[in-house]
Amino acid sequence: MLHWMFGDAAFKASVLAKIKLGRIGRVEDLMMPFVYLASDAAALVTGTSLVVDGGWTAE
Repeated sequence: MLHWMFGDAAFKASVLAKIKLGRIGRVEDLMMPFVYLASDAAALVTGTSLVVDGGWTAE
C-alpha cells in the first residue's frame, strides 16, 4: 500500500533512520504478535498496546 512512498529514496532513508532495527516491517513481523494475542498465553493482557514498530518509538 505504501510502495509509491518508498519509491522516493529520500523519504525511505528518512523513515529507515527512525527505525532502530534498520528495516521496514513485513507482514511476517506481525504474525507472531497476533498469534500471541489470540492465544491463551495472553489471557491476562488487557488495556494495553503492543507496539510492533521495529523500535521507532523506543526513544
